[in-house]
Amino acid sequence: MGEQKVSLLQGGKEMQNFIRHLLDDVQALEYMLDHDWFETGVTRIGAEQEMCLVNKHWKPSTNAMDILKKLKRYEWVETELARFNLEITLTPREFKGKCLSKMEDEIQKRLNIIRKKAAELDTEILLTGIMPTIRKFDLSMDNLTPHKRYFALMEAINKQLVGNNYELRLSGIDEILVKHDSPMLEACNTSFQVHLQVAPNEFVKMYNIAQALAGPIIATAANSPLLFGKRLWHETRIALFQQALDTRASNDHMRERSPRVNFGNGWLQDSILEIYREDIMRFRVLLSSDITEDSLQKIHAGENPSLKALQVHNGTVYRWNRPCYGAPSGLKPHLRIECRVIPSGPTIVDEMSNAALWLGCMAGMAEQYDDIRKHISFADVRDNFAKASRTGIDSNFTWIKNKKISATDLILKELLPLAEVGLKKHKVSTEDIDKYLGIIKERTKKHCTGARWLLRSFTRFKEETNTDEALTALTAATIENQKKGIPVHKWKLPTLENFENYFPNTMIVSEFMNTDLITVQRDDILGLVSDMMQWRKTRYMPVEDLKGKIVGLVTSSMLLEHFTHKEYNPEAPVLVQDIMITDPIIASPNMSIQDALDLMQKHKIGCLPVVKDDELIGIITEEHFLQITSRLLKRVKE
Repeated sequence: MGEQKVSLLQGGKEMQNFIRHLLDDVQALEYMLDHDWFETGVTRIGAEQEMCLVNKHWKPSTNAMDILKKLKRYEWVETELARFNLEITLTPREFKGKCLSKMEDEIQKRLNIIRKKAAELDTEILLTGIMPTIRKFDLSMDNLTPHKRYFALMEAINKQLVGNNYELRLSGIDEILVKHDSPMLEACNTSFQVHLQVAPNEFVKMYNIAQALAGPIIATAANSPLLFGKRLWHETRIALFQQALDTRASNDHMRERSPRVNFGNGWLQDSILEIYREDIMRFRVLLSSDITEDSLQKIHAGENPSLKALQVHNGTVYRWNRPCYGAPSGLKPHLRIECRVIPSGPTIVDEMSNAALWLGCMAGMAEQYDDIRKHISFADVRDNFAKASRTGIDSNFTWIKNKKISATDLILKELLPLAEVGLKKHKVSTEDIDKYLGIIKERTKKHCTGARWLLRSFTRFKEETNTDEALTALTAATIENQKKGIPVHKWKLPTLENFENYFPNTMIVSEFMNTDLITVQRDDILGLVSDMMQWRKTRYMPVEDLKGKIVGLVTSSMLLEHFTHKEYNPEAPVLVQDIMITDPIIASPNMSIQDALDLMQKHKIGCLPVVKDDELIGIITEEHFLQITSRLLKRVKE
């Protein structure tokens, strides 16, 4: 869960003191590695489960702190960045026997405890990479979890921002280009983070294998294709996390700067120390902590240091395969690799299957390849990671010995056999191996990941109803399937007929409006406007200036009146500014749709341009309300 007792650095002396501790920690870690202080001969696994909270309307529920009060006796549940997220830490267990099924049982039991307490507050749990119903305004700083750590982190990252805003740019089936005023976009993401203990002398080999596996694991685990009603990457979470914390800005030179969320720039060569040293060199220290321990004195006394400064800094650099140091009380210290590419959901058994594939392949590839760097280039590994993030199970990879292979063939023909070898090496029970790898096999054969199910379902819904109802119904169907516990490749496509708990009165204008706008300008001729409205089959045409500020509105009734009573004169064409409404009634994006409807009825108008900071950002018309009414009437009839 990360070090919680941190603070924003205050002044140069505090920075200098923290960096001194950071350098001491690196030196202490080097000594420990050189003198065999770490536990070997045993391999343990662990995981962290992140989740979303949704209310009775299937939108984000911001009562995480209230739920935690009801769960205060349980140390394994903790906050996440936003008030609509929680996280649980699972018990580390030896990588053998029925370790996988025991972990699944533990997740289920702990989620059941949370679910029971959350239900008392009309809240449900959702396991998903990105909550489909999350809206941009849910990501305000008001929804930041009220802990010192998170406020300090947000402020520290904002201080590093070069431009004026954070930008999200992504293209998939749809496209999104949006600015945000804080790193809270990160709060959209939830994952299932799997840990594997690794011996120090094996760390370089195993870390490089983890890098090679990142792309194929994303391909089969992808479960995050939707954001703000847009169909983007199969694992949008990958790009969203990087861009949410990206403080860089474009410039007119070619200097390279790495984002704090990154895959890495090359193979690990000699030691885990390379990662820590590179991250210290590339990324400014963001946070401090109350450090009373002298790690070098601990070493001289023969005691295990906590390496707190190194842990704090490592917690602010987000590698997709992250190195971890642990020093449990009374035990030898150990090293772990944390796989962060696996999203939360679609079900617990799907997550455990993804974990089984990763863990098995880590062990299996270690048996088959002494040094993965000799068999595949880092450029191809990095390219595979990017491809899988975009296209998931539909990806085509460059694999060992420059082989071109589809994700499905790679998983079925190479990775599953490798994973079986690796799991058997650790004496994982045959029952666990067959269960979890069997799910991966069937999911791959059916070409049905969580991402593909979400995309197919949402696209079908979009043809039948508005975006908000489509996302809401999709979220409800996901939770229903999760409770059944069946893997995603067995999920049926949902139908709107089975979804009755839709409450459009809770919507606000920004969720309801049309943002695909066609507009005209003051000096356009009326003939152009008339044709555009006919082509578009719309009765309203906003008029804006060059900067996107609304300056008027033209309606079909105005055009009808003009062409009925005025003679056409080609020598003196009528312009938009000659007939437009110069001061149209407008709506704000945060207005409820009920207030918007009341406003339209009060003024006897059929549309409302939506304006924020003088900029036209959308429009709502009576047709939008008719669409909702039609759906509700059909539901009543049924």
